[in-house]
Amino acid sequence: MKILVVEDSPQVAETVMDYLELAGHRVDCAYHGQAALQLLAQERFDVIIMDVMMPRLDGLRTVERLRSDGIATPVLFLTARDSLDDKLAGFKAGGDDYLVKPFAMEELEVRLQALALRGPRSDMGALAFGELEVDPGAGRATRAGVELKLGKIPFQILTLLVKRAPQLVTRQEVLDTVWGDEEPDSDALRSHIYALRSALDKPFPTPMLETLHGQGYRLVTP
Repeated sequence: MKILVVEDSPQVAETVMDYLELAGHRVDCAYHGQAALQLLAQERFDVIIMDVMMPRLDGLRTVERLRSDGIATPVLFLTARDSLDDKLAGFKAGGDDYLVKPFAMEELEVRLQALALRGPRSDMGALAFGELEVDPGAGRATRAGVELKLGKIPFQILTLLVKRAPQLVTRQEVLDTVWGDEEPDSDALRSHIYALRSALDKPFPTPMLETLHGQGYRLVTP
């Protein structure tokens, strides 16, 4: 297997990598979510081990970004947080398995093998809300059958909104999901929302993107 370990603790990362390499696997490492996203944009892995609590971009937000980019690689969350709410949050973000620290290396390897055999997620097809369809894997969005011309960041924002629709997505959630800890200047999000609204709403008689001032954004059906 080719495995990516995303873990901000060098000691934990080294221990996991040493064990997996001795077991015959090829292993690479990223120490935070942004580095993982950069690696995954260039390389393919069979499975990802993802720590939850990390600086810059935590594991949940990283996996949400992966899924919104159409990356279907199985993800195993590795964390000391063991409450039911924590586990549910991991699965909701797009994780496939959840292992609580401390753990036995043998169990970790068996779980990774099971995920690799299962292969990439099969539920990464098009998302739909009303007359809107978004295909994260293809990077394509349509409204009423008309293709929307969107840049990368407006497309990521739209994917997040469709996944949550019709619920409200806060401004901070958009910033965390798209930029992580590297927040843009105050005008950048406004510009991308304007670009999204121009593509999604302006050519059509009824708007779908709604801004709740001081709160965030949501999609509504015409």
